[in-house]
This record gives sequence, structure tokens and C-alpha cells, in this order.
Amino acid sequence: MMLRPQTTPTRETQCLSGMWDFAFDAEDHGQAEGWFAQRLPERTEMAVPASYQDLFTDPGARDHVGPVWYQRDARIPRGWADDRVVIHFESATHAATVWGNDVEVANHVGGYLPFEADITDHVRAGEQCRLTVRVDNRLSFQTIPPGIVVDSPEGPKQRYWHDFFNYAGIHRDVWLCSRPAAHVEDVTITTDIDGDDGIVTWKVVSQNSDSLTTQVTIFDAEGNEVAQATGASATTRIPSAHLWQPGQGYLYEAEICLLNGQRVVDSYRQAFGVRTVRVDGNRLLVNGEPIHLRGFGMHEDHQTIGKAHNDALMLRDAACLEWIGANSLRTSHYPYSEHVLDYADRHGLLIIDETPAVGMNMGLGGGIFGAQGYTTFSAETINDQTQAVHAQVIRDLIARDKNHPSVIIWSIANEPESETEAAENYFRPLFDVARDADPTRPVSFVNVMLAPYGKCRVSQYSDVLLLNRYYGWYVDTGDLAAAERHWREEMAGWASENKPIIITEYGADTMPGLHQIPAQPWSEEYQVEVLEMNERVFDSFDAVIGEQIWNFADFATTSGTMRVGGNRKGIFTRDRQPKMAAFHLRKRWRGIED
Repeated sequence: MMLRPQTTPTRETQCLSGMWDFAFDAEDHGQAEGWFAQRLPERTEMAVPASYQDLFTDPGARDHVGPVWYQRDARIPRGWADDRVVIHFESATHAATVWGNDVEVANHVGGYLPFEADITDHVRAGEQCRLTVRVDNRLSFQTIPPGIVVDSPEGPKQRYWHDFFNYAGIHRDVWLCSRPAAHVEDVTITTDIDGDDGIVTWKVVSQNSDSLTTQVTIFDAEGNEVAQATGASATTRIPSAHLWQPGQGYLYEAEICLLNGQRVVDSYRQAFGVRTVRVDGNRLLVNGEPIHLRGFGMHEDHQTIGKAHNDALMLRDAACLEWIGANSLRTSHYPYSEHVLDYADRHGLLIIDETPAVGMNMGLGGGIFGAQGYTTFSAETINDQTQAVHAQVIRDLIARDKNHPSVIIWSIANEPESETEAAENYFRPLFDVARDADPTRPVSFVNVMLAPYGKCRVSQYSDVLLLNRYYGWYVDTGDLAAAERHWREEMAGWASENKPIIITEYGADTMPGLHQIPAQPWSEEYQVEVLEMNERVFDSFDAVIGEQIWNFADFATTSGTMRVGGNRKGIFTRDRQPKMAAFHLRKRWRGIED
């Protein structure tokens, strides 16, 4: 449980993003040598947030395997003497250890979710504190996503089976925060609709608050008070509620206060939307109305800064989504920055929110990344320990994003092995974990072509079928007539399940500027023809309620003969300019919208 940093009448925040000292630790000696207790040796400067790999011209920096170190001094504000002091990281990829002065205060594994540490006992208000962070990009079969480090005469090399570059570093903002000793620790808000009214239920968790009263006041978007109630767990009614809807991101705000009589001990504000999400046969309903998703699988990926979050670049992406007529995205293949979800909340974008469980398929990896010789699920590879880590990642993702109305589906994995008994045994309990953590949203995973209809043993647990299919690209390459026939045959099977179907990936690699008549793979014309073929299939089946192309924009991958400067399946180039297919999609999607 963890609330985001927020400045309120009882809390203050200080953003620590900017320039930090930085050092590589290729030999992994830093911890034993006590780098946290001194100025970093052989240090340079590093921007936070940013991936560090593309900020150097040395190939050794881009290919670095192992720890790197960040360090900076921060002055604790003198007015925080009576408060708890917390250091909060929005993310550090993939594992991080944090020291406050010479004391280890946090250790976290998982590269795309937040963590924090109470450092009150190790700092003094008004004085400087040395903050040191060791960030490690190494993956194993017990991490999400998985990977393996292999030794070689040239040094260690990281192997992984996800088709995007393994960027690392402190990718999102770092915060210094104050909060009272008695404070709100977590809030869960759920909503329902009763006639014209909104029903709002909350559960507040707080610390050191046994003698305090919990009061929740709800304000509308104009700041008018519309409801109030007391109690850590309670339900209230908003008369004539303004619903959160696709394309209309209306938000209310709940002010949670801990009161000692009339005195406010702590206060926190949580935005939320009044809306419902429900599966009804082969339809997905928001507020009781069927929806059709148009959009993309996307990546946090930009030139130079890698996976760092940047508000200006987010706005450019959002402008491209609006221009093309998209109403949705999938956070493929990891949780996005919460700032993206905030934007989606405000603008009515629909989000499929995905864990970092990608690359859990040695059969698929053998086709794209070269042979591994591993079994996906075994005592030595992805095992019970991995499953426990995966379960905690699901809980942490839902804990972070549960109050975002834009999130309408949880995706617990992308393209895992799902056609085997071992896969079924691995995933079955993970669906239960997700549903226990959030009973209000559909839960799914993304099915891959290696587990077609009739062979997949995991899709039976999904509320919504999420399918990635590359007919016309990896299958029936250059033969779109055969691709369409085979796709229709398989789709007929999935449609018989009476579940909503969202095509979460389809498309073709395309080099911008390559034109051919007749169209051939890699040309801009061929990308359009692949989309048109898929659209004919989608439009023939009522169960298909969503189309999300792979990918929004070209993105960086590990090097290989199948990739030309990264993955080129983008509808936009990596610098967010449209390919020919973007104009085709704009006409189709805006037509659907109208």
C-alpha cells in the first residue's frame, strides 16, 4: 500500500529529479567497497529521469550488464522536524537499493512500479542528506520479465526474450516527502450507478490513527461539495452524477481527512470517476453501453531518453492518438508512468493495464531471438518462485492503479506459453490473485499465435480474449489471400466462445519511404494492405470489440537481423511522424467514431 507524493495542507513534496552523480560498476564491487558511504569514484553526470544507455557514445555503456550508481545530496526542509520523511521512487529498472547517508533504507525488485522508504530516523530537518541508489539491470528466470546472464570472454551478456530494448536506470521522478506520523496510507474507491445517481464506496487505511475520525468529502470538477460521510469504510451517493465515459473524462475528487475533533491531522486528495465496467456475453460495457476499442499497443520509448517519462513527449503522443481517432491503448508490456494514466483519466482514454510479464515463452523466443534450449516452466527456469514474484507484481500494479477510471482491463502477461499443462498450472492461480485484488474489472492475458484456438489452455480463465495475430507478416508472409482465409478460420473458433475479443496486436514492419507496386513486405503499401485484410476479418465477427495495432510508433529493440534500427511496426516513426498507414487508419477510425 502506497499513496503517491502529494502536497496538501498537511504534506509537502520536493522533486529530486535533475542531475545526479553517476558511475558504472561493471565488476560489481561498489557495494563491497562501500560506495554508498563516499562520493562515487570515476563519476560522471546523469539526468534523472532517463535511461542511461543512449546518453553515451561508448558501446560499452549501451551494452552494460550489472549495477550502476546514482548519488546526490538533498537538504531536508527545516519545517519537517515534526513529520515523517519519506523518499519515493516512481520506478527504477530493474532492481534498486537505496541508502540515506550510510544506512540502507530500501531494497526493491521490479522495474516499473513505485517504492519508498521512511528515512526519518536517518536524517535531520534543515541538514543535508546524501542519497545513493544502486540500480541493477540484470534479469533472471525469477524476475518479471525473465532473462539470463551468460558469461563470455568479452564479459557478461544479458539474454532476454522480450522484443524491446532492456533500457535501465531511474526512469521516473524521485520525491522527498513529508507526512504526519498519523497519516492516510491507502484509499480504494469503487463506484456504481443507480438510476441518475453515482454510488461511491471507499476503504481508507491509515497509520497511528486509532483515536482519529476518518472523514471523506467529495467535490465535483468545479470544486463544489457534492457528498460527505465519516468512516474508514463507507458508501455515499452523488445525486445526478456526471459519469466518466469514453472520450469524456469527468473526474470527482475525494478529500480524505483524519480529524482530531475539528483539527485536521492529515489530508489527502484522490481523483476518481463514476463508471462501471462489465462483460456481457461478447460485449464489453462501460456504464452499461457497449464499447469498441480503437488504438495501439504502445511503448515508453523515445530517442535519447529511452524509457524516461517526459510530459511534453506524452502530449505529442496524445495529440497523435487524437488526430488518428484512437480511443484506447495497452501499456505494453509493463505499467506505464502514472502521469499517462492521469492524462487518460482526464480525457476519457481507455487503458488495458499490463504487468511486465513478457518473454515467458521459450518457443516464441526460439523463432525471433534464436534458439535457447530452455524449457519455459521448470524447476530450473520459470518456477514457483517466479510465480510468487509474478503474483506480487499483479498485486502491486492493482494497488497502484486501482483508482484510475481509465483502466478497464488488467492484463497479467503478454504472449506467454499457454498451450501446455505447466502453463495452465502456473497461470490459473494468478487470475485468482488479480480478481481477489480487484473484483471490479475484467482480467485477461494476451494470447500468442503458438497457442491458437483449441490449443490454448489459459484463455479459459480470461474474461476478455486478447489476441496477438500476425497473419500476413510472420505467417503467410506476402500472401494476404491465404492470410485472410487462415485468420477467418481461427477467428470463427474464438468467436464461438461468446466472450469479447480484442485484437491487441496485428501489423507489419514498415520502412518509411519504401514504396512498391505491387506491394511487398516492408513497404508502406504492404502495411496498409495488411491492415485492410485484418479489418475485413474483424468486421465480419460481432465478437471483435477492439482493434489495437502493433505498434503506435517504431521503437528500440536488441540488435538482430530481423530488426532494422529497432522494431518498425509503428504506424508513426520513432519521432512521431505518420507513415502512410496512419492516414488509412485516421479515415477508418474517425469514420467508426462518427
